[in-house]
Amino acid sequence: MKIVSPYTNEGAAWLRGNLHTHTTLSDGPLDPQPTVDAYAEKGYDFLAVTDHDKLAEIGGLDPRGMTLIPGNEITADGPHLLHLNAGQLLAPNPDRQTVVDEINRGGGLSVFCHPSWEATFNHCPQEKLEQYQNYTGIEIFNGVTVWAEGNPYAVDRWDRLLSQGRQVWGFANDDPHFVEGFGVGWNVVQTSDRSPGAILEALRRGRFYASTGVAIERIAVDGATIELQTRDEAVINVFSNHAYRRKHVQGTRIAFTVPEDADYDYVRFECWGFGMQKAWTQPFFIARDA
Repeated sequence: MKIVSPYTNEGAAWLRGNLHTHTTLSDGPLDPQPTVDAYAEKGYDFLAVTDHDKLAEIGGLDPRGMTLIPGNEITADGPHLLHLNAGQLLAPNPDRQTVVDEINRGGGLSVFCHPSWEATFNHCPQEKLEQYQNYTGIEIFNGVTVWAEGNPYAVDRWDRLLSQGRQVWGFANDDPHFVEGFGVGWNVVQTSDRSPGAILEALRRGRFYASTGVAIERIAVDGATIELQTRDEAVINVFSNHAYRRKHVQGTRIAFTVPEDADYDYVRFECWGFGMQKAWTQPFFIARDA
């Protein structure tokens, strides 16, 4: 039995960024440059501008020390889908699998947005998420949905996918449509290189955690034991298939050893801080000899 970790035990920087950002090019609150300025002032390291069915010209923006990533939110005629590392604007084909395939061919990343948004709590039906193949991940937290109909969280949707053996990463994004929505959900990438390529590759490999306030300082694997340390005290939980909670501690550190005879396929860590402050690691898959 082997733990397959998306993270590296080697020393690397943790870079914070938002991957779902709107400006006045679609329905965001600020023009593109003031939007970049606002995130830079919050200490962000990277930012993707992802307006609805529009590709922002980020080359003319002052990045203010951040790494800017080209992207857009494919909105028309189907579930909303982030296209990150977008080299061109793709047609919003109602068959989102066709769009995902085009994104992959172009070297981009695809993330399904706010699955539990709207009054139906079902903007992207679970059967669609199970049907689609080879997308990068889903938003397990979407900031604007805190103020909208539906549920900002989609962790239950994520666990259902993971329990089917799917490698799908969980993202937390702002999706801001007003200034109060800046800085409520973000992704923290483990990489020693601040280039767009390095950040995107870390995201592709799941080498990041999603957060709404809890900071994780260390993630390490030693044999069958996974260790995690947070900056501040939290309730640190270990979940496996179908959101079965295997262990929890109150504090800043947890160590969890996967038993040799474990009857589950992955574990993930979820940290609960004060109020809405949370953090989610990506899943650690359990590989077994045939």
